[in-house]
Amino acid sequence: MMREWNGIEMKIIQSSAVRDAMTAPTTVRASHVLVKHANSRRPASWRDPDGEHISKRTKEAAIDELVHYRAVIENGTCAFEDVAREVSDCSSAKRGGDLGEFGRGAMQRAFEEATYALGVGEMSGVVETDSGVHVILRTG
Repeated sequence: MMREWNGIEMKIIQSSAVRDAMTAPTTVRASHVLVKHANSRRPASWRDPDGEHISKRTKEAAIDELVHYRAVIENGTCAFEDVAREVSDCSSAKRGGDLGEFGRGAMQRAFEEATYALGVGEMSGVVETDSGVHVILRTG
């Protein structure tokens, strides 16, 4: 892009990183379904307070469950919110998985990066964090 300033023609160069930073949202809104497993940082949840079932679930089994839930959502059999209410190990299940609005640094890095990479209305694949495995729906 060429611009003139005080009679001097200058070429304006803007890197894609700068452009992306200027147009990236400062906050996002998302919902998620969390499936915990034996190696989760806290292998218990509101659904399983003593971790009786979670402590027996392998990471691979948790991923398999989550892939199934994602397929059910994607094919329209169930709404994201309904699946989150029924199966998510996060207390946000009571709100259909809604985590509300959050900015950078508020969530675990892998979760944050996946959320910011999604477009509004897009659903992630499996995202692994210290909490367990997630499917994320960016809502804002």
